Amino acid sequence: MNFRILLFSTAAMVLAAESPRPVLGVDPAYMNRAAAPCADFYAFANGSYDKVAIPGAYAAYGVNQEIDDRNWAILRDILESSAKETRSPKGSVIQRIGDFYASGMDEPTIEKAGTTPLSEAISRINGVKKPAGIASLLAWMHSHGVGGGFAFFVAADDKDSTTEIARLYQGGLGLPEREYYFRTDDASKLLREKYVVHIARIFELAGEQPVSAKIAAGKVMALETRLAEASKRLVDLRDPVANYHKLKRAEIASLAMGFNWPEYFNGIALPGAQTELLVGQPEFLKAFAKLTLKVSLEDWKAYFRWNLLNATASELNHAIEEQNFAFYGATLSGRKEMLPRWKRVLQATDTAIGEDLGQLYVKHAFSPAAKARALEMVKFHKEAMRLSIQNSPWMSEETKKAAYKKLDTMGAKVGYPDTWRDYSKLEIQRQPYVLNVLAARAFEFQRRMAKLGKPVDRAEWGMTPQTNNAYYNPSLNEMAFPAGILQPPFFDEKADDAVNYGALASTIGHELTHGFDDQGRQYDEKGNLKDWWASSDVSAFKERADLVVKQYDGYEPLPGLHVNGAQSLGENIADVGGLKISYIAYKLASKNKTLKSVDGLTPDQRFFVAFAQGWRTNVRTESLRLQVTSDVHCPIRFRVLGPVTDLPEFHEAFDCKDGGKLPDAAAKSVW
Repeated sequence: MNFRILLFSTAAMVLAAESPRPVLGVDPAYMNRAAAPCADFYAFANGSYDKVAIPGAYAAYGVNQEIDDRNWAILRDILESSAKETRSPKGSVIQRIGDFYASGMDEPTIEKAGTTPLSEAISRINGVKKPAGIASLLAWMHSHGVGGGFAFFVAADDKDSTTEIARLYQGGLGLPEREYYFRTDDASKLLREKYVVHIARIFELAGEQPVSAKIAAGKVMALETRLAEASKRLVDLRDPVANYHKLKRAEIASLAMGFNWPEYFNGIALPGAQTELLVGQPEFLKAFAKLTLKVSLEDWKAYFRWNLLNATASELNHAIEEQNFAFYGATLSGRKEMLPRWKRVLQATDTAIGEDLGQLYVKHAFSPAAKARALEMVKFHKEAMRLSIQNSPWMSEETKKAAYKKLDTMGAKVGYPDTWRDYSKLEIQRQPYVLNVLAARAFEFQRRMAKLGKPVDRAEWGMTPQTNNAYYNPSLNEMAFPAGILQPPFFDEKADDAVNYGALASTIGHELTHGFDDQGRQYDEKGNLKDWWASSDVSAFKERADLVVKQYDGYEPLPGLHVNGAQSLGENIADVGGLKISYIAYKLASKNKTLKSVDGLTPDQRFFVAFAQGWRTNVRTESLRLQVTSDVHCPIRFRVLGPVTDLPEFHEAFDCKDGGKLPDAAAKSVW
């Protein structure tokens, strides 16, 4: 399938309407060769792209959105053709994705229904007669994919990676993270005021009177603030040991008195054999339980109504969806308009029944040859990591042996699952859209609950095949690279090594390094949270990690707003180490090959430009601020500048003499 793509020159943006050219891993049109690569490599590689306007529906626009748009064009064709197949057998892949998509695109039915499909749920909330009833209500909400109070989920036990275990975690906030409730600057105060106005407006649109809606919104904000007070900061959540507490049910009930835990566990149908749960933040549960008694029942009802409406706003009538966008899309992220409806419904379909959709996607977008090439690249990256470990003078031989073992057993999933997820028990039909969404969430909750008491399914994927992303799972000690991200310009089975290895440094190299970052290094080769390092090596690692923190603390994306180096440490280690590992892998892969200079760039220079162009993105100020304050990833520009600054091979490739002094973080790099 041919797609129209946007091509950019140093002078202007032009639409290649007649003869779209291939998507290039290194595209000279995006570069600004007047910029000094040693002073600002992002500007050198992407300077001309900076002129590209961000479409109104986006908080940021760049290479990832370009890939998404091409992937979504394939998916839209699949969904629209499936929606027309009204005679497909009930329970078939085509029927499920066709009916789900059709219900989301049926705007007249959605408008007519309004919040009526939620009437039963709202009655359930309003019908709670005493604080003890909060437990059964919350169990119903959680089992239908609606948040509130705290988080419950099922995942592998960090200290026994063969076993699935039920987990309790802090949660229940409507703002991005706890600090949004406490910052004292004027902008933060104004944002909180807007949040309360937003909640009130949602209540009004759901049928409440303006005065009562305003009062209820204030109660929600007050309750969320008290939950935030008990919550840990993002930096503190990064310590897996400090957030691991295996407690018996009776211990949880004793710790967090005031909440009817047996009723909650019964409501979610937690099997009796599950006598222990993992509690991430015991003090949060304790505070939450006390609040169920201290805060009035009417306040809690307002809070739960808000959580229900907030969780389903995107599937309700236009006025509610638009108000939801006005706060979360426009105020928080700076977006000017919503994505087209078909894109919004496509994303919801992907979330609900993504592997149904993925079965059809991979037939169009990922060949066996592409999978073989990607697997070969993974192999060279693992060889490169072995060399990096071997050449680390700060590591003892004892710890190196354990690191090799972890590396050798690290798995890699590429493209798509060998066995597709079974959605046969999920009933999707042409009914109000929100009911299909809630049905899918309830199905997913039960699917995960069914894992309890069974061995961890190591073949399962944590992302759908069409996802433009990748991950490292420490509990499984594995990387996963969906077909959706293995697309040009990140990956092209026909591109040369300089381009492919450079562009995938932020993917293969990055995810591999996550296995040895400040969090990943605490898990052994079996995926268990276990101290396998010699104490002297731990000290040496932390010394180097502290230098990375210091380096990134110095970056200032907006005046007065600095990157939080501790909050983003794991991602920064993976960025810096990932580029180094990918460079070594590129050299191993091209050892017996002759690579040519192209467009005045040597092979090594093309490697680094491909890496930088793989990050080309223009970001709205609001979105940039949101990322710095609530994300563990640092802003795009510094995901280029930090790694290249720390790599001697980059300085050699561009003959950096002036201003090319390596920082302390590079002199004592982690990997």
